[in-house]
Amino acid sequence: MSSTVPSVIQPRPAAQQDPRLLRRRHALVVVLTFLTGCADAIGFLSLGGAFASVMTGNMVLLGLSAGRGDAELALTSGCAIVSFIVGVLAGARVVGSARPGDPVWPRRVTWALVLELLVFVVFLVVWEVTLDAPGARVHLALLMLSAVALGVQSSAIQRFGVPGLSSTYLTGTLTSLIAGVAARSPWGSLRPKAQVLLALMVGAAVGALVALHLPVVAPALLIVPLVLVIVVSLRMRT
Repeated sequence: MSSTVPSVIQPRPAAQQDPRLLRRRHALVVVLTFLTGCADAIGFLSLGGAFASVMTGNMVLLGLSAGRGDAELALTSGCAIVSFIVGVLAGARVVGSARPGDPVWPRRVTWALVLELLVFVVFLVVWEVTLDAPGARVHLALLMLSAVALGVQSSAIQRFGVPGLSSTYLTGTLTSLIAGVAARSPWGSLRPKAQVLLALMVGAAVGALVALHLPVVAPALLIVPLVLVIVVSLRMRT
């Protein structure tokens, strides 16, 4: 897998990149992180108790299932992990590797997000068709679709080649933020990390509320932000 996932390369010195485009890229990543929070909340509350993007959490659940002898949890968390890996591999094939001289938003990133959108459209169809009579197998299939989609998204963000930039795995972002606070780093350098983490938590809160009280519109929390990011990225002059 390591030979397929895009390497971390700084595409272009920051001084040569348009600050407005950098801010716009960050805003789009924040929107994608909101989507991630929604997907994880929906997966955990409605699709079997596993996460769509937090593979570390799913690995813990997989180990927990072994200790408890819980075959159902093992199947759910294991399938989520495998599906996420499939999504990462597919996304990596679409986006390729970061290269010196890359624009702020390479077009291949948008293509990968279109692939993610197609997966979520299938998710929408299955969700709506089975909403009145869902079963364990349907829930597992929906969780796997969501994990594939977020795996694709994870590879898409890696294409930027910016160390620490992510919309799906954010423990490092939290660590960096707290370390920066302890070191009294300027707020301007900490704000982007705080925004991403806040977007994840807000997305999880919104996703939980919708999954519990208005499940019919839950897929919209995944599709609408993604469509917004795709449309805006297509209009970016990079």
